[in-house]
Amino acid sequence: MSTAIETHNLTVSYHRKPVLWDIDFELPEGQLIGIIGPNGSGKTTLLKSIMGLIPPAGGYVKIFDQPLDEVRSRISYVPQRESVDWDFPVSVRDVVLMGRYRPGRLLRRLSAEDHAIAMESLRKTGMEEFAGRQISQLSGGQQQRVFIARALAQQADLYLMDEPFAGVDAASEQAILQLLADMKSEGKTVVMVHHDLQTVRQYFNWIVLLNTRLIACGPVESVLTEDNLRKAYGGQLTILSNVAHLAQQRDFPMREQAKKQKP
Repeated sequence: MSTAIETHNLTVSYHRKPVLWDIDFELPEGQLIGIIGPNGSGKTTLLKSIMGLIPPAGGYVKIFDQPLDEVRSRISYVPQRESVDWDFPVSVRDVVLMGRYRPGRLLRRLSAEDHAIAMESLRKTGMEEFAGRQISQLSGGQQQRVFIARALAQQADLYLMDEPFAGVDAASEQAILQLLADMKSEGKTVVMVHHDLQTVRQYFNWIVLLNTRLIACGPVESVLTEDNLRKAYGGQLTILSNVAHLAQQRDFPMREQAKKQKP
């Protein structure tokens, strides 16, 4: 199995305080991969480090066995909704067309093919009929689907998504889930920060379990054990009434509180 992402001794610090410490793992291509852990465990920081948005204090990241700058065009990043200015006056179509620009080619005119790819990406996310709508007029779930459409328009091989299910409605969640399944069937790799422990088994093939340090990384069945979850979540697990069955049941009776979204 080929490797999509490799980290070695990856350490990231804010104000000299480590947020990630000595992270070592290899993530396989063609899988749906979840990054899970308690709030403040470094999930978003890990994603931003992989994307090159935060410089490491130590260690390195390789993508498709290459430095990031050599393969940047093969990577797409979907940030958290709360990090975006949704009042910016731009249409849904224009947001998705942004995915067709490339570094060094920002001033080129978009072709008919670019426009066709953008509309096809909107169709795949169920947002084609909203192409002319202002992005600020959409619901949270619709905005998230537009950002995923923009990522699809890049036609990347690796997709990094920061909590794409946070604050979305049920219809959008199902649409995104189907889209992820289609992407996997096409051989794409999706790495996603996720906060809902109840759905981990349903959504992912592979898991990275973090709490500043790497707790475990591998197929879902081998990572979601009682011991690993206790190491990651510690005292938070004492609120559970049936810890003994965590590894065997899909019904994980705790949802980590999602970050509050902007209205």
